[in-house]
Amino acid sequence: MDSQDLSAPRRATAVNRPTAPRSGVIHVNMRHTSRYTVIGNHLAQHRQLSLTAIGLATHIQSLPTGTSVGIKALAERFPEGEIRIAAALRELEAHGYLERTRERLPNGQVVARTVSYNKPGARPGPDRAPDPTPDPAPERDPDPAPEPPRDPDPTADPTPDPTPEPPQRPEPGPGPVPPPPPLPEPTTTDPARQRAAAGVLIGLRAHDPRLLLSERDVHRLAPAVAAWLERGAAPDAVRRTLAACLPEPLRHPTALLAHRLTALLPPPLLAALPAPDPLQTCEDCDRAFRAPEPGHCRDCRPSIEERAA
Repeated sequence: MDSQDLSAPRRATAVNRPTAPRSGVIHVNMRHTSRYTVIGNHLAQHRQLSLTAIGLATHIQSLPTGTSVGIKALAERFPEGEIRIAAALRELEAHGYLERTRERLPNGQVVARTVSYNKPGARPGPDRAPDPTPDPAPERDPDPAPEPPRDPDPTADPTPDPTPEPPQRPEPGPGPVPPPPPLPEPTTTDPARQRAAAGVLIGLRAHDPRLLLSERDVHRLAPAVAAWLERGAAPDAVRRTLAACLPEPLRHPTALLAHRLTALLPPPLLAALPAPDPLQTCEDCDRAFRAPEPGHCRDCRPSIEERAA
């Protein structure tokens, strides 16, 4: 009898699953009874959203109402950085799964409002019609027991109920945040002034290391600084204005400089007025008067003209 070879591979075990596919995923599902969130396939299988955006939308829909979903809070929760999270939030906004607005409270504070939609267009707004798909009818007992007859209540008021008031439409939420105003630009092109403006922006790092700008930011902000120089502002004055009283912490230096260059733009210089005439002394009455040349004041000039005539 031959000896058994222990190194020979075993025969593949047959899987007794009549519905199992030849390849691909096999689902093993268990019914959830608590702590679960329903996600539609229109989100889970979205063809245009990135995987980060789909996962972020699933996480936001699983959070209770009132949870902070800002970029900082999400970056502390997940290993993805703020740039990827911000890009995913913009994707969800573009496809109707998220709505972010800013609202000013009565005390003047501006807060961010975030609305998450488990299905785009789920909430009927003032310009949206409600979902035409009716809700499924509640299940009924197929063989209900007959109710016993009731005697009419003699104390009941025969007056019919008043007509119910129509439901009030929800007030529209705050509108989108307006875009920032454009940066100022000079009226004339001067290469020397443009170089001086770029030097002002590059030199801001000497005042505060946090104002170290990239080459792209310097090219974008240089025309605005040139507009200041065109209006008579000295380079040192522009530099002091941009670097004064910086907030703590300084998170977006480029946005702060763009705001100051736009909001604090000085007015244009007025046309130079002609210099007044110098003071002269009247040759007759010694009165001081302004005239381009020495002579007589306006009171003595008529008498001199009469004597000359």
